[in-house]
Amino acid sequence: MYGGDVAVFDRFARLYDAVMPRADPETLARGLDRATRPIERVVDVGGGPGRAGRELDAAWRLVVDPAAGMLRRARRHGLQPVRGDGARLPLAAASVDAVLVTDALHHIPDQRGVIEEAARVLRPGGVFLVREFDPETIRGRWLARSESLVGFDSVFHDPDALAAAVADTELTASVVERGFAYTVVGVKRTESEQPKSSERELGV
Repeated sequence: MYGGDVAVFDRFARLYDAVMPRADPETLARGLDRATRPIERVVDVGGGPGRAGRELDAAWRLVVDPAAGMLRRARRHGLQPVRGDGARLPLAAASVDAVLVTDALHHIPDQRGVIEEAARVLRPGGVFLVREFDPETIRGRWLARSESLVGFDSVFHDPDALAAAVADTELTASVVERGFAYTVVGVKRTESEQPKSSERELGV
């Protein structure tokens, strides 16, 4: 689970929509446009009340979050809520078209597990979209210090470090947008794009 941050978000759930801005649909679209398949099944990991998921016109939208209060609000927004951990998704392999983690990865202790799970559950051509904050920027340094002061266990990464971690899976990674808030996208390679066994042995 997300450790000590969960209780804070549970208490904050009733006020969350009132004080947090909506996810930007244009920012989401720029990342999701990297997919090479239709986006019909979406998982919003650490999605709280579904800020990102409810901005998408997808037939099936699931929110996975450990905070029960947040999930109650996601249900009210018409999303399918599941209480769980983004590093252990209750989904079959190659079963969804997009996995979103917006403004939440820094709260998750097992970030590597989230990336690997996204790669596992995505269908070929599907997209993993992460919206995060760059701790190397002035505002990013301020945010990291502020979250530490209020007791969050946040761990931030710059866009290149996150893209490298995403690329260390079955996903082809790219930085779509840079700045204080940035977007990294990983696209699940198709079978023809997977490296051959001889290439893997040579480290190609």
